[in-house]
Amino acid sequence: MSKRISDKMEKLLNNQMTMEAYQSQVYLSYGSWAEVNGYPGIATFLYGHMQEEREHMFKLLKYINERGGATKIEAIKAAPANPKDLGDCFQKILQHEIDNSKEIDKIVNLAYEEKDWSTFSFGQWFVQEQIEEEALINDVIDKYNLAAGDGKGGNSNLYDMDKDLATASQEGDMPREEKI
Repeated sequence: MSKRISDKMEKLLNNQMTMEAYQSQVYLSYGSWAEVNGYPGIATFLYGHMQEEREHMFKLLKYINERGGATKIEAIKAAPANPKDLGDCFQKILQHEIDNSKEIDKIVNLAYEEKDWSTFSFGQWFVQEQIEEEALINDVIDKYNLAAGDGKGGNSNLYDMDKDLATASQEGDMPREEKI
């Protein structure tokens, strides 16, 4: 099979594949933390995202191979330390998603520069996915802030939030798909 991506693109895609594996570890770690700390619904939500990140990793692996590149499976670093509380957990997840978006942008930018329209098209799926991810986590943070209130009234609202997240969608709303 002939190689139809540049060496530079192959390296970026492999790096992104490893980053998606790392993201999966973060969600796994934070999901376990939530479960141990009495938030099984939030754990379910985070575990769902763990699996989604693994699927992203696999999409990249298949794309690299299908374009004649070689995937390079590398060790991933350990997940970060446990969050201090739920607010910290969600803020850290949002930052991970923002960082991931920046890395996806590097792939799309290089594809554009190289006029690698196949990879540019492939990358658009990830761009859209990251828009959804950031919107979803921002929505979760907004719900958390509403549920937590001033923090003096107990955690009954966090209990309700936890139940809601157990069955919450793993997809965010896209602004361009909104209907009036």
